[in-house]
Amino acid sequence: MPYHTFKVSECIPERTKHAVVKGPGEDLSMALPLGYLNTIPGTISERGCAYCGAKHVIGTPMKDVIHISHGPVGCTYDTWQTKRYISDNDNFQLKNTFATDMKEKHIVFGAEKLLKQNMIEAFKAFPKIKRMTIYQTCASALIGDDIDAIAAEVMEEMPDVDIFVCNSPGFGGPSQSGGHHKINIAWINQKVGNVEPEITSDYVINYVGEYNIQGDQEVMQDYFKRMGIQILSTFTGNGSYDELRGMHRAHLNVLECARSAEYICNELRVRYGIPRLDIDGFGFEALSASLRKIGLFFGIEDRAEAIIKEETERWKPELDWYKERLKGKRVCLWPGGSKLWHWANAIHEEMGVDVVSVYTKFGHQGDMEKGIARCEEGALAIDDPNELEGLEAMETLKPDIIFTGKRPGEVAKKIRVPYLNAHAYHNGPYKGYEGWVRFARDIYNAIYSPIYHLSGLDISKDEFDTDVQFATQARLSDAGLSEEVRSSTTLRQYTGGFDSVTKLRERDYPYMKKQPEGAKA
Repeated sequence: MPYHTFKVSECIPERTKHAVVKGPGEDLSMALPLGYLNTIPGTISERGCAYCGAKHVIGTPMKDVIHISHGPVGCTYDTWQTKRYISDNDNFQLKNTFATDMKEKHIVFGAEKLLKQNMIEAFKAFPKIKRMTIYQTCASALIGDDIDAIAAEVMEEMPDVDIFVCNSPGFGGPSQSGGHHKINIAWINQKVGNVEPEITSDYVINYVGEYNIQGDQEVMQDYFKRMGIQILSTFTGNGSYDELRGMHRAHLNVLECARSAEYICNELRVRYGIPRLDIDGFGFEALSASLRKIGLFFGIEDRAEAIIKEETERWKPELDWYKERLKGKRVCLWPGGSKLWHWANAIHEEMGVDVVSVYTKFGHQGDMEKGIARCEEGALAIDDPNELEGLEAMETLKPDIIFTGKRPGEVAKKIRVPYLNAHAYHNGPYKGYEGWVRFARDIYNAIYSPIYHLSGLDISKDEFDTDVQFATQARLSDAGLSEEVRSSTTLRQYTGGFDSVTKLRERDYPYMKKQPEGAKA
């Protein structure tokens, strides 16, 4: 296993074992960097904190909740709107954010009165919202404010409201992943089991680890409903507070993002005996296998196969159109969490791109193991890279595109490397059959943007042709293709609409009626 030492980090020898190059024939015992450790002082990590992991990733996608942070306003502002976790209640949780805005005087004299006042004001300002989550920050944790006591006082004075307290200050773990764990366990300890849900189907699941980025949850929900499966709750994208209190009545926990939400699945199995089944909504093959597994569990495989056949016939010719034009393109897969391994082999097998680097800022060893196992030999695997290491990697590897978050993505643009937002997407959703084609389309548009290519031309000194037409996407992408591919009558570009989600909300689902006791499914 050749460890990779970045030139910019030679002064920090501890970073040596945090990057490796996957060599020929190496297994995971030979090509695994150190991961999920405390950030090394001096490296200027781009990680988020445990509070961010609890509020921004897990908590805030709940749609019918006042999400209030007990701390400085900057904590709340930094975790507001940078992910597009839309909802079907007019995006309340995206449009509004709440904070107690603690100041220095509150650090000295305490801020419990401020918290109570803010909570009551928030409920009065939004009288239709009766649920609240309070997130602890470093500031309120360090001075010892008793948030649980204040929440109990408010619920006693306002009997129609319910409040969840998440004690996950920023220093509660090495990264935001520590906050994932804390809010998972806090939710099942405080809220699961105190509401009895209405069961309307013979097949009932919790959809766990799904945050409805640009409608991902609603796409997957459509497949489940077409199979006659009731989604009791989604943890937490487009999820309802009270529905999530009834998670204990599901027949199966369907887990998408294991890094953020396996904790609550494991606890539901221990406490209520609900089995866990891991799935993957990205990529035709992975999604098809996932639907088959769920169908097999409930004995409705025929319904799953009908969906797979219909969706594949509709969208596969469009995916293949992009694959022909993306073959061999070099990708740095730097998404942060579970997409590291959800995407690694799927984009290679189904879109033809080569993954030349993978990284994670907050993932555990298991994430890196799965990611490295699924990418090609020679790939550079990095744990918790900083901005300078990312720049050096791009200058060395010369990728055609990177998939990452907004901060490293904007850095990449400065050196003329196009990026797609792996966290909030560019033009999602990316889950589902149609979503995977949308992802391929966005990759194509980024790599073959004429403006991007022109941006590298300095007309004051570079030579350029004056007798050719403007460089269109088609001219750039089709230059090396065979005539058979260029003139194919079966392959085609994406034909879906700008909004692929809203139409799903009005769809009719004939299987969703509960069968009489003893009747065949």
